[in-house]
Amino acid sequence: MADMATAAEALSERATLLDRKMKRSPSRTGIAVFLLALAASLAFIVFHVARDLDTAAVTSSSPYLLLALALVIALGFEFVNGFHDTANAVAAVIYTHSMEPGVAVVWSGICNLAGVLFSTGTVAYAVITLLPVDLILQVSSGSGFSLVFALLIAAILWNLGTWWFGLPASSSHTLVGSIIGVGLANFFLTSHAGTSGLDWNQAVTVLKALFFSPLIGFALAGLLILVSKKLVKYPMLYEAPKNDAPPPLPIRALMVLTCTGVSFFHGSNDGQKGMGLIMLILIGTVPTAYALNHAISPMEVQSFIAASEQAGHILDRHVGPKSVLDGDARTEVTNYIRSHQLQPDTILALRELVEGMNREVVRYKEYKSVPPQDQANLRNDMYVASEALRLMDKSHDSAFTPQERAALRSYRSKLDKATKFIPDWVKVAVALALGLGTMVGWKRVVVTVGERIGKEHLTYAQGASAGLVAMGTIFAADNFGLPVSTTHILSSGVAGTMAANGSGLRLSTIRNIAAGWIFTLPAAALLSGLLYWLFRQFA
Repeated sequence: MADMATAAEALSERATLLDRKMKRSPSRTGIAVFLLALAASLAFIVFHVARDLDTAAVTSSSPYLLLALALVIALGFEFVNGFHDTANAVAAVIYTHSMEPGVAVVWSGICNLAGVLFSTGTVAYAVITLLPVDLILQVSSGSGFSLVFALLIAAILWNLGTWWFGLPASSSHTLVGSIIGVGLANFFLTSHAGTSGLDWNQAVTVLKALFFSPLIGFALAGLLILVSKKLVKYPMLYEAPKNDAPPPLPIRALMVLTCTGVSFFHGSNDGQKGMGLIMLILIGTVPTAYALNHAISPMEVQSFIAASEQAGHILDRHVGPKSVLDGDARTEVTNYIRSHQLQPDTILALRELVEGMNREVVRYKEYKSVPPQDQANLRNDMYVASEALRLMDKSHDSAFTPQERAALRSYRSKLDKATKFIPDWVKVAVALALGLGTMVGWKRVVVTVGERIGKEHLTYAQGASAGLVAMGTIFAADNFGLPVSTTHILSSGVAGTMAANGSGLRLSTIRNIAAGWIFTLPAAALLSGLLYWLFRQFA
């Protein structure tokens, strides 16, 4: 009993020291640097948006107002995302006194920015492919905007609720659940018109990544702490901080390294999820500026033309000599994307689509020279062709040879470069929203991760093990283009180290985190589906 009382008293004393540290006001120098970075970021964003809109030659004020509203909501999601996911990245480094809270949060924001800027956009568009293809092609319609607003507002509301209770809920789960909700609602509301619901194959792939990544985090972090005890004979590494003084330099460097890595990879993965939706908003409101990637050089356009001709020849080999297309090429290919069933006219329609796009590009030589009224149509044709080729590449029904598949993959990559791009100012805006969200709401989740998962204070080795595993898992997910949850990987990693170390787990917190893991997706789906139905009444 005496030992338990002593441990509880020590934990209480450490919590008091940390509480005082977290209440300290930031220094004037820190505030000045932050304000300077904020002003520079805003100036960069405003300059590039103004330039893009100027080239778009939009005369009406309505698109600007709609764009502003949509961007506020989309960046609001990333702001709330910062409450949760980025707060997890700084929990260990703050709780081990390796960095001052204010410095850790700012440093994490900078690393998030770097991760976002170096991201490829693969994860962003992996999330987008979950959406019904009809709404992606008609994003500027009332139903398209209803979809975007419904899923973003639902995600914001659920994230705010879980943050209020200090639960490390997953923004990734929330967003995917919201997308599933609007997809199902769209199917039930408009199924009579032949519209689609969800790409369930892609949804299953994404859900598998979200489901298994926390289990991987738990197992690998627990294993890493056990292996490190056998191999790394440095007793202080396995101790909890005794006061508010920073640890020795080697341990401090390790903790800062893990914070840096988790923050960077969080930006490279989680930061992308909102970017794809922001691009849908930009395409829907100002298609003349954002439907096609105007930054592609004339030389790259010529490479696209050559790849188009090769793709056309390949498709032509798989079309009957007397085949005649009865309907519209894009409609026929879109039906294939909905059903995943290859029809007699599918390859013929895809060939017609490819040859038609090639004629357009040959005529104008640069994407930015395509007439404003044709930019959205060309972008939709490219998107549909790319999705159809992606499905055919995975399908066993298509009769393409390995060499033909490789050539079609190369062609698809050029289609994606023209349509699936992220402007730099969007990356900066997302990183800024993430950083600001972290600075405002980091304390609740940090306290949960640092104090309420295990019965004992987090040790240096436990924090580092959870961070290293989170870094590796998110890096692997980036390479496969899969969205994962930084929150659940890191919190499950901390739990794994506590279990492996015999530190004991607070079952009430574990139950709450598990409940958030299980219920977030269906709750977000229900909320977004209801909001989509409501918004459709006014669309």
